[in-house]
Amino acid sequence: MIAVLGSANMDLVMEVERIPRPGETVLGRRVQRYPGGKGANQAAAAARLGEEVAFFGKVGRDAFGEEILDHLRRDGIDVRAVERDAERPTGLAGIWVDEAGENAIACASGANASVDANYVDRVLDRLRAADVLLLQFEIPLETIAHLLRALPSERPTVIVDPAPAREISALPLERIDVLTPNRSELQLLTGEPDVHAAARALLDRGVRAVLCKLGDQGACWVGDETVCVGAVPVQTVDTTAAGDAFNGALAGALGRRSIEGAIRWANVAGALATTRRGAQPSLPRRAAVERVLRQMTGEDCT
Repeated sequence: MIAVLGSANMDLVMEVERIPRPGETVLGRRVQRYPGGKGANQAAAAARLGEEVAFFGKVGRDAFGEEILDHLRRDGIDVRAVERDAERPTGLAGIWVDEAGENAIACASGANASVDANYVDRVLDRLRAADVLLLQFEIPLETIAHLLRALPSERPTVIVDPAPAREISALPLERIDVLTPNRSELQLLTGEPDVHAAARALLDRGVRAVLCKLGDQGACWVGDETVCVGAVPVQTVDTTAAGDAFNGALAGALGRRSIEGAIRWANVAGALATTRRGAQPSLPRRAAVERVLRQMTGEDCT
């Protein structure tokens, strides 16, 4: 079972010709509303690829919160442990997407900010029982540190997506099995522009492996071995949930495939997510990932 502890937001997405500069007003085009939040997105990504998934977090006692939970239930995700915060609204994200599919995001945490150590303690037994645990940085970092210290040393496999990038020195880095930054996040975490040098710096600090998402250059794993896998060429429309699709796919593939095979599987899922608009609506189903992977490699994915 894959457990995901993280954020759930409602995304308000506006299409623009280009991302506005500070102090500038840019006329928008179509506006859409989609369930999102990195935690909920990664849960949905894994579930659509056929994994058993439970989501942990908080939403408000409002219509957005109920809508988000309904969408997660439709994907077969166990949301019984999600709590409804009576004092804070559901998290909200404003997303601008330009003509090239690139995005800029501003997020109001809302109920996500109340995912605290007390909540973790209430659900700790279920988190400990998971095979894989996915974490991101849209909930308090203190909560993540508390959880990592409370976990057994070897189970579950912990995958941490350090987005948005924040100072991680307070985290017990030795309990992170795989850290999955993109290139800019990796540089922000280490101050080192070279991907391999930055990854090695994080290994020296205790992280067990680093898997850097490199966009149109694919992804590169640095751990006991170094494995780089090229990108999947697609016509990009919206990159909003590409990293979340990648992480959800990776969570299910690690342990079942070779490192190279798991990265390739995740690369395909992430690429397909860029071909549709919206966060959760863009997340691919298993059949679509298998079809592309089969076309690329002839691999039997059954």
